[in-house]
Amino acid sequence: MNQLETLKQYTTVVADTGDINSIKAFEPQDATTNPSLLFKAAQMPEYQHLVAAAMDWAKSQSNQAQEQTEKAILKLNVLFGQEILAIVPGRVSTEVNAAYSFDQHATLNQARELIAMYDAIGIDKNRILIKIAATWPGIQAARILEQEGICCNLTLMFDKAQAIACAQNGITLISPFVGRIYDWYKKANQTDYSADNDPGVESVRSIYAYYKKFDYPTVVMGASFRNIGQIRALTGCDYLTISPGLLDDLKQSQENLEPKLSTSWAKDQNIEEIKVEEPNFYWHMNQNPMATEKLAEGIRLFYQDHLKLQDYIHSQL
Repeated sequence: MNQLETLKQYTTVVADTGDINSIKAFEPQDATTNPSLLFKAAQMPEYQHLVAAAMDWAKSQSNQAQEQTEKAILKLNVLFGQEILAIVPGRVSTEVNAAYSFDQHATLNQARELIAMYDAIGIDKNRILIKIAATWPGIQAARILEQEGICCNLTLMFDKAQAIACAQNGITLISPFVGRIYDWYKKANQTDYSADNDPGVESVRSIYAYYKKFDYPTVVMGASFRNIGQIRALTGCDYLTISPGLLDDLKQSQENLEPKLSTSWAKDQNIEEIKVEEPNFYWHMNQNPMATEKLAEGIRLFYQDHLKLQDYIHSQL
């Protein structure tokens, strides 16, 4: 077997793309999208019918240009999700506007609106993960959504306090960003890292060990990879979401691949359980310059891509 096939024996593989053709090629269990991926996909010729359908629907909902644009973006998210769910057997992650990352009320409203839009086209909420930035307001919004039966994916995860808060609040899945953590330490320390000492890989190992040690059911999905060495080092993690280029690299490799993470390994780790509440959540983030910077940067970048998509849709309307 190639490494992708072997990896699937130990880890649920998720496609990190909005490109339907790539998802078909690699047969993942789930798929994730974000504003950056959606913006790229919306400009591809093969998806112009989805853009047109989203705009037609938005025009039927409002006469105001700005409102039409925002509704078209939401509809486009749902239409891409529908296309993806026709291929993958599992779930698709659909992201709330990054502008609402610090607004619990707005996050709740948009999450519910997205679920209602999926329901209107016959897609059950159990096949959707609402993707929300792992800020404190985002985590609290996700807690309420989970109580309503709406499953969430907390993204832009850079500090263990974020992960523990998510687990304590009953979140379905989290996405620690391996590559972005690696990028920060590589730049800050002017040094490269192998998979054995990669700070991004270590972040996921630490969270995985904590969850399994204390029997938290929240799924750990490593994300944002820079190379297949990082992926290999996390074989055995619950889920890994991987870009098409790295999926292809794994598919082309015939090297042996052994699991590096397991529940039995986690149970043997010497870890202290802690309680994360709002004050010490912010304190942990404050004490971690990497997490503070990358969370803020990630929200800004996702919002910038939302604005690019907004401008593109507005010009088409």
